Amino acid sequence: MPRYKLSIEYEGTRYSGWQVQKNARTVQGELIGAAKTVFGHDRFELMGAGRTDAGVHALHQVAHLDVDRKVAPIQLQRQINDLLPADINILRVENTSATFHARHDAVARSYVYQIATRRSAFAKRFVWWIKDSLDLHAMQRAAVLFEGMQDFRSFTRDEPSQKSTKVLMEEVRMEKVGEMILIRLTASHFLWNMVRQVVGSLVEVGRRNMDSRDIERLLKTESDETRRYTASPSGLFLEHIYYKGDERQRNLSPTITLL
Repeated sequence: MPRYKLSIEYEGTRYSGWQVQKNARTVQGELIGAAKTVFGHDRFELMGAGRTDAGVHALHQVAHLDVDRKVAPIQLQRQINDLLPADINILRVENTSATFHARHDAVARSYVYQIATRRSAFAKRFVWWIKDSLDLHAMQRAAVLFEGMQDFRSFTRDEPSQKSTKVLMEEVRMEKVGEMILIRLTASHFLWNMVRQVVGSLVEVGRRNMDSRDIERLLKTESDETRRYTASPSGLFLEHIYYKGDERQRNLSPTITLL
């Protein structure tokens, strides 16, 4: 059975996340529906590299697709794209090995979060607007504390008793670009709500409601304190899925511009 590697972008505003759900519109569900029409049956598998929550976007999601016949990659891309809504787009389709697995073979993922420091008439779906003045340097100092192998049990809605909450965080990078603060998090994997709770906690540091000592404390204990700081899904983008040999993204650029 041929296997294809799909690179996908989407705006998550109208969807209840990536993964198929009953009685909810999802990105994976839209892709499966389009593939059913193309192939005339549902005897195929579409597996994504990772889940994104409701309202979260993706610049580069990866999935593998198993089908019962060979199709030219560019033809498959065009046929499925023609049936997808405008806010989901397949960037590329490639032939791949039958052993390639979009999720299991991934060695790292990166997310970018966009904070707007001013109100915008156009950017609401893609940023979290913070009215308060933020101390960027304090946020940058606190961000470094998340790097390395850390236990993120206080920064997730996953249940620590059911799965490991230890994550290797390669980098938390933060830059001011125009009227936006960009935060990139690159890690081996991410837990449920982890990015949004980390970002929300960094914003509390920027508001001077918390400091680096609070972050250190939360990384050493188990607490549900950060749930109330959870950042809006609108500013979050799955940026990249990395596989063995892939170079890490270096440039940190906004998806929209606020001058």
